[in-house]
Order: sequence, then structure tokens, then C-alpha cells
Amino acid sequence: MPTLLLTGFEPFHTHPDNPSARAATALDGLEVGNMCVVSALLPVEPHSAGEALEALLEQHQPGAVLLTGLAAGRPQVTLERVALNVMDFNIPDNAGNTYRDAPAHAHADAPPAYLSTLPLRQMLGAWHAAGIPGHISNTAGLYVCNFVMYHARHWLTVRGLGDVPCGFLHLPANPAVALAVPEDRPPLPYLPQEEITRAVRVAAQVLGEGSRTQK
Repeated sequence: MPTLLLTGFEPFHTHPDNPSARAATALDGLEVGNMCVVSALLPVEPHSAGEALEALLEQHQPGAVLLTGLAAGRPQVTLERVALNVMDFNIPDNAGNTYRDAPAHAHADAPPAYLSTLPLRQMLGAWHAAGIPGHISNTAGLYVCNFVMYHARHWLTVRGLGDVPCGFLHLPANPAVALAVPEDRPPLPYLPQEEITRAVRVAAQVLGEGSRTQK
């Protein structure tokens, strides 16, 4: 059975939890259509995250890749349309490093950007049909989330696998993240973790059903 590689991130910055890690862990082993979900957590540091991601891609040769991460402050789940070949961090990564105007991939064959190859409109429609708030975003930021989307798309493309569905899904805060905000700062919008996990599951099901249709 083909693999759907699903990744989340560990907690970072001031956030004591990461809803992407919880969702990925909960869905590991789930069968969706013609695919089986294999989940993994990535570190919030670009170089180690890139190495871990490339090892996962090499090991599993997935039929689809769904990368997820936290976008605290967004009120709904969002599908990212594009990843840029830029790192420009507003906060340090978990190694304490900050990058300014740095390339995400320095190889000469690395293009300025990659578009998602996920079925964005189908996923968005499936969310709305399931009563899940979501939209399509035109910026994945310039932090580690953008970095791993860019690297996954580049890894697949240079190996002739550029048509493999691959992209990034940003998740809102869960209650654990929202409640950790200091009282002197504006409150964060959030969704229950169960609803966040359901959103990731619906997105995975769209990919699994698409794979079954292609068969």
C-alpha cells in the first residue's frame, strides 16, 4: 500500500505544545483510500529538519506528502499555495538561530519558489463540507514551515517525482497553546485539538481517495 507521509513539528518558541505533533501522532497508521499514513515529527531547526525530512522521503518513497505546522494567530486551518527559497526568521529556531535574507536551498538548481501540488480546492471543499473553517493562504511565512515545504518539493522534483501531491497545511493554536499566552498580550484564536486533528484527517482522506481513483 502506498505511503502518505504526514509530518508535524515539535513545540517551539514560547509555545508549550504543537497541535501539528498531536495530529500527526494521532493519525499514524490510518488507512485512507489507497494509502497508509506514516507520521513523523520534525525538529524546529531548518538544517536538522531538512535532513530528517529527506531521510523520510528516501525511506518511504511516499505517494503523497502532507506537511503540517502551527501558525499561532490564524483562526482556521490553511493550505499553503507556495514555498519561497528564503529564510527570514522573526523568532529564533529551537537551536537559538535567526536567519535574515538567507536561501532555504543554496544549490544552483534551486528555483525561487515551488507551488504546492496538493489538490487545494478539493481539500478546501472537503473541509467546508465537513463544517471545518479553512482557506488557502498565499504565504507560508519564511520560517521552518516554509523551509520544509520548499525542501520536500525540491527533493521530489529533482528526482522526477514533481507530480507527487506535496504541500503544507498550517494549523491554528489548540487550547494548550492559546492558554499559554501571557495576560498582557492579545488572546489567540484557537480550535479544539480534536477539530484540528479532524481537519488533518479530512485532508489526508482527500489524498487517499485521489490515489484510489488514479488506480
